[in-house]
Amino acid sequence: MGLIGEVFLLPFAPVRGAGWVMRQVLSEAERIYYDPSAVRAELARLEERLEAGEIDEEEFDRQEDELLDRLEIGLRGGAGTGDGTAR
Repeated sequence: MGLIGEVFLLPFAPVRGAGWVMRQVLSEAERIYYDPSAVRAELARLEERLEAGEIDEEEFDRQEDELLDRLEIGLRGGAGTGDGTAR
């Protein structure tokens, strides 16, 4: 893109900048969400809740499956792709 193209696109610079910021925020959120150490800590808290009687076996199994899926994705390194999907 040449100088003329840049001049014509200059009014859209704030929109392009906001898009870049949103991609960075999404990437960081995915990195945190799929971080294996964070998921393991949540699994430990979930087990504590089960032992304390705060949740039943069915709820424990459902949440555990979700956390194990997140852990698997995090261990495969698919988080933080920046395109809204975890590979």
